[in-house]
Amino acid sequence: MSTIAIVISLLLLMFLAYRGISVLLLAPLLAMLAIVISGDAPLLLPTYTDTFMGAMSRYVFQFFPLFLLGALFGQLMADSGAAQAIANGIVNKLGTHHVVLTVVIACAVLTYGGVSLFVVAFAIFPISRELFRRANVPKRLIPATIALGSFTFTMTALPGTPAIQNAIPIPYYETNSFAAPGLGIIAGIIMLTLGTLYIQSRVRKAAAKGEGYGVEVAPHTTPADTDDIPASPNMSLGLALIPLVMVIALNALFTYAVFPSLDLGYISDAFENVSPSSQTGLWAILVALITSSAWLIITRWKHWADLKTTVNKGCIGSLLPIFNTASEVGYGAVIASLAGFAIIRDAVLTISDNPLISEAVAMSVLSGITGSSSGGLSIALQTLGSEYLAMAQAAGIDPELMHRVATLASGGMDTLPHSGAVITLLTICGLTHRQSYGNLAMVTIVLPLAALVSVITLGTLFGSF
Repeated sequence: MSTIAIVISLLLLMFLAYRGISVLLLAPLLAMLAIVISGDAPLLLPTYTDTFMGAMSRYVFQFFPLFLLGALFGQLMADSGAAQAIANGIVNKLGTHHVVLTVVIACAVLTYGGVSLFVVAFAIFPISRELFRRANVPKRLIPATIALGSFTFTMTALPGTPAIQNAIPIPYYETNSFAAPGLGIIAGIIMLTLGTLYIQSRVRKAAAKGEGYGVEVAPHTTPADTDDIPASPNMSLGLALIPLVMVIALNALFTYAVFPSLDLGYISDAFENVSPSSQTGLWAILVALITSSAWLIITRWKHWADLKTTVNKGCIGSLLPIFNTASEVGYGAVIASLAGFAIIRDAVLTISDNPLISEAVAMSVLSGITGSSSGGLSIALQTLGSEYLAMAQAAGIDPELMHRVATLASGGMDTLPHSGAVITLLTICGLTHRQSYGNLAMVTIVLPLAALVSVITLGTLFGSF
C-alpha cells in the first residue's frame, strides 16, 4: 500500500499542478494523503511538523540567500535598463533576419549572467513578439525560442552559471559551480546548436506552408508587471554587460583563487557543523551576486526611477520561487520516509552498474514528477546523495562529473506539461499548450536528454574534464 500511496499522490500532484493549483498547498496535502493511504494515519501530524517542515526549513536555510540575491540582481538588471540594453544590442548586431538566434542569445546572455529566467521571459517577450511579427514567423514558436535560451544550457550546462540548479549539488559532492567545465561546454553546444537548428527548421516548414505570425493574443500580466515604475535612462551595451561579466568573473576568481589561498580551518573551529570545502562554491556565487548588485546600484545612483521599489520587488520576488521549491522538497522528504520508497530507491540504484546512469535516471524521474529541476534535484540528492557519492568513489568517478550529470539530468524532464515554468512562460506569451508545447518540449526535454547521454558517454570513456 505504501508504494501505491506514493503513485497516487504523485499522479494527483502532477494533475492538480497542471490545473494551476499552488504547490504551496498541494505539497503538504498530498504528502499527508500518501501517509493516510499507506496506513500511517496516526503519524500524520508528527510527519507534517517534523519531516515535511524540517526538510522544507533546511532547504530555505541553505539556499534562501541565493534565491534572494538572484532575484534582487535580476530586478536591478531589469529596472536599470541593462536587460533591455543587452536585448536591443543583440538585435542591432544580428538584425531581424536571424530572429530565432537573436532571441536565444539575448536570453542566454541574461540568464548566464545571473538574471532569473522569469525576469528574462517578461523582459524578452515584448522584443521577441516584435521581431517575430516583423519577420512573419509564427508566434507559436516564441515560447520554444525563449525556453531554449533560458531553461537549458545556461541553467544546467555552462560552467560557472549562478543558476540554483548548478549550486544544489555543491554541498553534497564538495564541488563548485565550474564542475566538469569541458563536458559542460560540450553539453551546452549540443543544446544550443541542435535547438537553434530545430526551431529554424520549424520556421522554414511554416514558411513553406504559408503560415505567418498569426493572430495576436494579449499576453498575461501580473501585478508586478503593471507597477507604474518609470524606466531608468537607457544604458549603453558595454555598461549593461559589465554586471553580467562581473558575476561570472568574480565567481571564478573566488572559486579558484581567493578561497583556495585562504586557511579556512578557523571556520570549522567556530562553527562545528560548517565544512568550508562543501560551502566555498556556494559562497563564491553569493559574493559575485552581492558585488554585482552593489555595482549596479552605485554606478546608476543618479538614474534610478525608484530604487526602493526595485529592491523591494526583487526581494519579494524571491519568496514564491523558494517556498514553492522548498515545499516540493518537504513533499519529497515525506515520500522518502515511506516504506514503499525503499523499493523505488533500490530500483533506481540498481538500474545500472554505472553510477552516472543511475544518478541521471533518479534526477530525471524526480524532476519530472515535481515539474521542477531544482525541486527534483534537491529531493534526489537529499535522499540518495550519500549513496551516489559512495558509488562514485568506489567506481573511481570524479565528484565533478557526478555534479555535472546531476545538474544536466535535472534540466530534462522538468518541463513536462505540469511544470510551473512552462505554464508561466505560455501564460506570458498568451499561448496554450496545444499551440506551443510540442516545440517547447523538443528543445527543453529531448535535446537536453541527448546532451546528457553524450556527457555520460564521454565521462565514462574519458573521465571528468
